[in-house]
Amino acid sequence: MPFFALYLFWLRWDDRPAPEAARSVRSFALAAALLLFLILPIRLVELANPDWRPLSWAHSLVVVSLTLLFIGWSGGKIWLRHFAFPVLFFLVAVPWPTGIEQPIIQGLMPTVANIATEVLSLFGIPAEVQGNLIHINGGVVGVNEACSGVRSLQTSLMIGLLFGELNRLRLGRRLALIVAAVLIAFIANCGRAFFLVWIAANRGVGQVEHWHDVAGYAIVGLVFVGCLGLTKLLSRGQQAATTTNAAEQSAARSPQSAISPAFLAGVLVWLILIEIGVDGWYRAHERNLQPTARWNVKWPESAPQFRDIRIDERTRSLLHQDEGRGAMWVTPEGNLADSPRMGATSLLYFFRWYPGHNSALLANAHRPDVCLPATGWRQSGDFGVREYAASPTLTIPFRHFEFQNEINGRPRYAHAFYCVWEDRVRKGTEGQAGEAGMSSAPSAWTRSERIRAVLEGRRHLGQQVMEYLVVELRDTPAREAEEIFAAKVPELVAPGGNPPKE
Repeated sequence: MPFFALYLFWLRWDDRPAPEAARSVRSFALAAALLLFLILPIRLVELANPDWRPLSWAHSLVVVSLTLLFIGWSGGKIWLRHFAFPVLFFLVAVPWPTGIEQPIIQGLMPTVANIATEVLSLFGIPAEVQGNLIHINGGVVGVNEACSGVRSLQTSLMIGLLFGELNRLRLGRRLALIVAAVLIAFIANCGRAFFLVWIAANRGVGQVEHWHDVAGYAIVGLVFVGCLGLTKLLSRGQQAATTTNAAEQSAARSPQSAISPAFLAGVLVWLILIEIGVDGWYRAHERNLQPTARWNVKWPESAPQFRDIRIDERTRSLLHQDEGRGAMWVTPEGNLADSPRMGATSLLYFFRWYPGHNSALLANAHRPDVCLPATGWRQSGDFGVREYAASPTLTIPFRHFEFQNEINGRPRYAHAFYCVWEDRVRKGTEGQAGEAGMSSAPSAWTRSERIRAVLEGRRHLGQQVMEYLVVELRDTPAREAEEIFAAKVPELVAPGGNPPKE
């Protein structure tokens, strides 16, 4: 995005019109001072909430406004109109607000899955949709955020805007190009989902991973080629409209009003002071923190049918964890296929964020009551937080959930145990911070909570998450499931470990 935006600016600079007369120095200075001052509270809140998308938009809009202000001061309104597009084009790279993106994702995933399933039935491949999962005889293929088309949608918007600007299309034609790019991306993603499920049905689910990224890159290529062809059609007859008047090109090129070096130096000093002050605010509050007990996961690699679970693209892009691993195995009594009373499949996930990353927010995004409903499970119980002994000197809080779903008329039950453990907490509150986070709702990062984190000087200090899930065909009572898990905790948790990495 920065490369494209700079290239578009360079093209606009090459045929820029003559600048207008200088504006009031006082008005420019007041507007610039206000925008530069806004960066201070934005950075203060941003350091504790780096994933807060409205804040990212606020930061981006302030920077864009400053850029446009400098351009307007240098060349007047005529330069503002001329250079507005390449400057505003930067905003395409800013992540959409969650309130806009999530409904699109939640709508696209089941839509793409249903369309792919209908097409599969035309080819004689039996398939069943459950949420964003497609069940076939050979296994399950998930339509995640990447496959749903939201990324292709964002890419198609960028490509449509880029090609429209490169050819200086009129507004109506640019809108037509953007709509066409979005349609191409949606149709291509439906084809991608069908292709991946077809691969799973004919070559095995294990082959899906091999073709997943290839199919994704193919979509970008289709959108690019399709937009390129449409741009050629839409740009016919517009050569005269996109050619700058020769008299304008021969006009004076230099700005009438230049920004003084002293002012630019003052801006640089102010930005440096902001970073120093914000960092000092959080460091002052972190003096009252103490390290918590260290522990790690003992992976039962000798368990029957133990195998690693690949962390899919959706989870990686969402969590950005520094360490992460998933595994599954079956109990010695059997498995789900041949032992409906005693068999169970166990799944274990462990993620770690080093200090300096937005771990508190990311850890809150990967929890059973968020992830399992998206794969077709229905939450049937929440039994709160309980302490489990990992050793005589270490107890760890886990929150217990229960879920149900049905495959081919056959019910399945799952008990999930979830723990968030922070590297450092306030003195006298070891274990309580993680327990409080688990007790809250999954989307508990409200505006007031984010601001409170800033006022208390709480930023990303390192964190880890452990999630244990047992799936079986019998409905195990909650108390019995907790007793079984309590016996497993010493087998799965290893006290001690390396100190947090900075």
